[in-house]
Amino acid sequence: MSTAPVNYRVEQKTAIISFNNPPLNVLTQDMLDAYIGYLEQARDDDAVRSVIITSDVPGRFCAGLDLNALYRGEKTGGELVERLYVRIAEAQYQLGKPSIAAINGTARGGGMTLSIGCDVLLCADTATFGYPEIFSGILPSIHFYHLPPIVGKHRAFELLFSGRSFGSAEAQELGLVSGVYPESELLEQALAVAASFNRHSPEVVRFGRTSFKQACESRYLADVQNAANNFSAISATPYAREGISAFIEKREPNWRE
Repeated sequence: MSTAPVNYRVEQKTAIISFNNPPLNVLTQDMLDAYIGYLEQARDDDAVRSVIITSDVPGRFCAGLDLNALYRGEKTGGELVERLYVRIAEAQYQLGKPSIAAINGTARGGGMTLSIGCDVLLCADTATFGYPEIFSGILPSIHFYHLPPIVGKHRAFELLFSGRSFGSAEAQELGLVSGVYPESELLEQALAVAASFNRHSPEVVRFGRTSFKQACESRYLADVQNAANNFSAISATPYAREGISAFIEKREPNWRE
């Protein structure tokens, strides 16, 4: 098996992009750049009719951004979130082909962002979800736009500002995922859903997907930029520095600065 942190292969006219950065699939800048590049590769390949994103790390889909890079000062929040929010949103929007998230493990923070940018979300019955950014003094800003239309304003607020985790059954009840399967069957089920899209005219699907996104997400790219600005602003504060430091040092944050 490849040791690259992001892998790409094509099966049954479907590009499968899989994350492989054990133990938690923490997102580095290089991984974000590779993912964007693979979305563009799939977009430009006429033999590819749909895309699946998943994980090669058992039990872990994606834990989100590399907070260690922020803690060490190697990257700013703006540098990372410009890729995670803006460039990935643009690549997904311009993909022209259905995308499916096959969430086969823990999804947190940026892992939720990768997932919810897809057209269809499926998950393993062992998958868990959450928006833990608030614990580290940062905000899951993009989900202020994503989540309320799916689960309702009040339920979205509770999930985003409590930071609690929840399982596959609740995710399906909320309408966040459209199918829950045993982990060993998840990729097969995702390929079956992809096949249901692949049998149609690619031109009709491309036109229809664009029209669908315009109808559902008319302000989406502007909203994404606003979310990126909000994330960058809060990540530059002392509160974010304290929250990230506490996370790295495995202690409770001191918010009384």
